[in-house]
Order: sequence, then structure tokens, then C-alpha cells
Amino acid sequence: MQGFKQFLLRGNVVDMAVGIVVGVAFGTVVTSLVKDLLTPLIAAIVHTPDFSAMAFELNGSKFLIGDFINAVVSFLIIASAVYFAVVLPINALVARMRRQPPADPTTKKCPECISEIPLQARKCAFCASTLQA
Repeated sequence: MQGFKQFLLRGNVVDMAVGIVVGVAFGTVVTSLVKDLLTPLIAAIVHTPDFSAMAFELNGSKFLIGDFINAVVSFLIIASAVYFAVVLPINALVARMRRQPPADPTTKKCPECISEIPLQARKCAFCASTLQA
């Protein structure tokens, strides 16, 4: 029982649980954004808020193409909302946080010919001048 308690209280399990709960809540917010704001906006522009009435029949089989169009439009709206509202800002924040200091130089310039040579070099490979330590 002690091992199970340690497993549950380990940081990554708790972080994952919090992530799932926040993800579900965020999914509800995005769904509401799409259903309540973006879909009516598209309906105002296109003059057709719902494509589900579109269908055709072939050899007695009914193809509900309108439902498919609704699903594709909803997916595209949700995907773009998530991308522009979450992914781009998070990527910008992570890039800002991960700025690494410049790497230590591995070369230096020869004072005679201005060529790039290794730091440990005692003689320039390009002009054969002797370098000071």
C-alpha cells in the first residue's frame, strides 16, 4: 500500500492529472467559443449556419454530406482556435525562456592574416606566422 501511495503522490502523476482536468476544462471553453461565437460569425458571412440538411441518395443509400461538412468546419475552427490561442503563444514563451548563452569560442583570429584558427594553435596554418601564447 505504501508503494501505491508513493506512486500516486509522485510529481509526474499529479501533474498529468492536473493537465487532464485543465485540458477538459479548456476543451469546454474552446467548444463554447466555436459554437457560440465563431459559428454564428461564419453563418453571418456565408448565410448558412448549418449544413446538415445537405444530403444525396444513391441506389437507396442516403449520404449525409452536410453532417460531414459540419464536422470538417468545426474541426478546422477548433484547430485554428487552439493553434492561434494556445500553440503560438506557448511556443513564443518557450523560445523566450530557452535562450541559451553563446557557446565558448573554439577559434581565434590570426593577428597577421585575420584567418580563423583553433585556440590551441601556436602557428597559423594559413600564413605560417608564429603566434604568442
